[in-house]
Amino acid sequence: MERLTGLDASFLYLETGTQHLHVCALLILEPTPDQYSFDGFKAELARRLPLVPQMRRRVHEVPFHLDHPVWADDPNFDLDYHVQRAGLPSPCGEAELAELVGEIASRPMDRDRPLWEMTVVEGLDAGKVAVICKYHHAAVDGITGTNMMMHLCDLTPRDPVGESPTDSSELASAPSEPEPNDWKLLAEAITHFPARAGLVGMVPRTLGIMASAAQRRRNNMAGMAVPFTAPRTPFNRAISARRSVAFTGVDLADIKRIKTAFEVKVNDVVLTVVAGVLRTYLDKHGHLPETSLIASVPVSVHESTRHTSGINKVSTLFSRLGTDIADPVERLRLVAAANRGAKSEHDLIGADFLQDWSKYAPPNTFRLASRIYSALKLCEHHPVVHNLVVSNVPGPAVPLYFLGLPIDAMYPFGPVFHGAGLTVTVLSNNGDLDFGFIACRDLVPDIEELGAAVPEAVDELLSAARQLASPQGAR
Repeated sequence: MERLTGLDASFLYLETGTQHLHVCALLILEPTPDQYSFDGFKAELARRLPLVPQMRRRVHEVPFHLDHPVWADDPNFDLDYHVQRAGLPSPCGEAELAELVGEIASRPMDRDRPLWEMTVVEGLDAGKVAVICKYHHAAVDGITGTNMMMHLCDLTPRDPVGESPTDSSELASAPSEPEPNDWKLLAEAITHFPARAGLVGMVPRTLGIMASAAQRRRNNMAGMAVPFTAPRTPFNRAISARRSVAFTGVDLADIKRIKTAFEVKVNDVVLTVVAGVLRTYLDKHGHLPETSLIASVPVSVHESTRHTSGINKVSTLFSRLGTDIADPVERLRLVAAANRGAKSEHDLIGADFLQDWSKYAPPNTFRLASRIYSALKLCEHHPVVHNLVVSNVPGPAVPLYFLGLPIDAMYPFGPVFHGAGLTVTVLSNNGDLDFGFIACRDLVPDIEELGAAVPEAVDELLSAARQLASPQGAR
C-alpha cells in the first residue's frame, strides 16, 4: 500500500464533471496477418501485467477525505473490463479514428477500478490495428508513462498468434495485498494534521519568489512570459466534458535540421511550430490577438527533485510563443531567447515548488475549491493564466513492438483544463515527431485544422534553414 503524494492526489482533486484528468495515447500498429488476434493481444498483455504492478492498483480514499488517498491492489481485478474491442466501418480513415479517440477521452474513469483502459480498434486501412490507451494523470506523468509503456514493448516482433501460454483468467489467482484498514488510515490522517501547518510557511516563500521574479523581469527579461498576462482566445474559457482530437506526424530529421541551422533546441522548434499553427488558425477565424499567446510547458524534475515518493514529478515554465510575429525565423529566435530566460528562472525557483504546495494543501479544501472554481466558471472572470499546455516528451529512438506488434506511430493526448481548453503533446518516435492535439469540443470544434497546419509550419522553418545553409544565404 502506497499513499498518493501531493501532486498525484492533486490530479484527483482537480477532476470535476467536465475536467477529466486522464491522458490518452493512440498507437497505430502494423502487424502481419499471422501476428494479430484480439485474444492473443489480451493474453500477451495478461502475461506482462506482473511487470507493471500499478496497472492492478486502484485508489482507496481515506474516510472523510481527511488525508491523501492510497494505492491498493484491486481484489476484483478484471482484465476484460479494462481491455475493450471496437470495430470501425471499413475503410477507416484518420477522421473516424479521431472521432473515436475524442469519444473515449470524453468519458471519466471509474475510480473503483484501476485507472487505465485500452480500446483495440480493428478495421483500419492496410490491416493496421489501433490501440487507444487511457491512464489517469494521478497514475502517470510523461516519464513514468513512457517507462510503463516500455514494459509492454519489445525490440523484436512477437511470434505468430497462439504461442502465448498465459490466459487472462490466470490473473484471478494472482496474489494481492490485503485491503487497507479504514480505521488505521483515519488514525494516520489525524497524526498528519500538524504537518499541514507547513502550508503557512509556503506563503512567505511564494511571495518572495514572486517578488524576485518580478524584479528579474524588470531588470533583464522583458521578453519573458508572465502568467496572468495571456490574451483571451476562444479556447480560454470554462470547458465542457466533450473532447475533440487531431493528430499528425513529421520527420524528426527535419526538426533537427532547423535546430542545427539556427542553433536552438528541439523544444524551441516544437514551440515555434505550434505557434505557427495557432497563428494560422486564429487568424483564419478572426481571433488572432495582438499580443503573444503564452504556453505552459511541463518540465520533468525526476532527476532533480528531493521528493523520492510519488509518480508525478513535474514542474512548469511559461513560454512566450511569438504568435504576434509573422516571420517564422524571427519567431523562432524570440522563442529560443525567451525559453532560455524561463529555464533560468525555473532553476532559481527550484524543482520542488509545486510538489511542496500540493504536499501541504488540505485534501478537503483542495477538493472543495476545485469544485467551486469549476461550478462558478471562475476562469472566465480573472486574467488568463496561460493559453494552452504544450508538452514535448522524449520517446524511443528505435523501432518498438507493443506487445510484440510493430508500432507505426504513437500520438499522445494530455488533459485540458478550465481556462485552457487546448493541449498539444509531442512525442518523438523512431525518427518521427508525432503531434497530438486535444481540446474541449465546444471551444475548438474544428481541431482538425490544427493538425493539418503542422506540416506547413515545419516547411516554413525548414525552407529558411536550407536558405541559411546555402552559399547565398550564408553571405
